[in-house]
Amino acid sequence: MCGTIYSGLVPVIPPHGSEKSRKNINFWHGFFLKSDLYFLCSLKPTIPLFSQEGSMFKFVKTFISYMGRYFNPDYHIEAESVNTTKGIDWFNTIPFLLLHLGCFGIIWVGWSPFAVWFCVIFYLVRMFGISAFYHRYFSHHAFKGNRFFSFFFALLGTSAIQKGPLWWAAIHRHHHMYADTEKDLHSPVISGFWWSHIGWIMATENRRTRIEYIKDWLKFPELVILDKYSGFIPLIMGLLVYWTGDILYHHAPQLHTNGWQLLVWGFALSTIITSHATFTINSLDHMYGSRRYNLTNTSRNNWLMAIFTLGEGWHNNHHHYPLTARAGFYWWEYDIVYYILTMLSWLRIVTDLKQLPVEIREDNHVQNQNNSRGTGKGNVTPLI
Repeated sequence: MCGTIYSGLVPVIPPHGSEKSRKNINFWHGFFLKSDLYFLCSLKPTIPLFSQEGSMFKFVKTFISYMGRYFNPDYHIEAESVNTTKGIDWFNTIPFLLLHLGCFGIIWVGWSPFAVWFCVIFYLVRMFGISAFYHRYFSHHAFKGNRFFSFFFALLGTSAIQKGPLWWAAIHRHHHMYADTEKDLHSPVISGFWWSHIGWIMATENRRTRIEYIKDWLKFPELVILDKYSGFIPLIMGLLVYWTGDILYHHAPQLHTNGWQLLVWGFALSTIITSHATFTINSLDHMYGSRRYNLTNTSRNNWLMAIFTLGEGWHNNHHHYPLTARAGFYWWEYDIVYYILTMLSWLRIVTDLKQLPVEIREDNHVQNQNNSRGTGKGNVTPLI
């Protein structure tokens, strides 16, 4: 009888890769959730509330089902996807919308220099996690990193509520393949500004982790687990930020902060700024800025977006040659992510930063910088 409880609660990965890799992935997917449910079933003979008819058992089953909607992405391939609904998934968007409302909490919690600096630093750290690792590492293999630091920076990126690293990388690889076409999931040319900026990430049809694009990462169980249960990380991070503020309130009163103030400034506001700064690359960076390369998409180089995203604003450069670890192709195009990666390479935390060949940098320049859409052959460079 217990077997019917587990079906649907632990998503099953479709066949891919070797038999050994399939077994490893399925094992780690199911281990944590199954172990808890097996424990509940073991209590059933001695605790009547956990019987199939018991109210407590029904409550637990319903609660896990709802939590599954929040935290478990769809890991089916497209042909086998159980989710064919389209449009905004308002149920799963509630936490993200509440976080926006939480930013207005600054009216009640006030401010302190410590809270403001915490907000800025936490924003910069997580923006680096998104830009350097979610984007340049997991999406494009622009450098090499060991498993420990790859997981660590992926964890930082996950706390920014942009879902898991594998989900993110799959979406981004899909974007490069179909940029500004009908298949592009977040093109302002096709779908308008608001959808390309934020609507797409809240869409039901985009919950699915497109595993057909990221099979190179599915052999790492720690990344698969982090990706599947990425929804828990922001909750844990929010609690840690709150507890940090509460501890400082009692033990370092000279900082004039507390749990609620640090939660609003250091987590809610910092997270929302990080999210929207990242989203501008999909929306504004395909609308405003200059075009150095004659591509078949509307990607732009935008110096202001490069400031907020630590270098990602040189988006036309990136679409021209996504394999390199740098987005700024010339010395005056500041790329904070690349500078930090260079320093990390000195410490051997990352290695083999892929460089930009001069002949590629000087190839396929546009003749008219005001041209809104490229007419050349476009970017035929491999994505990874």
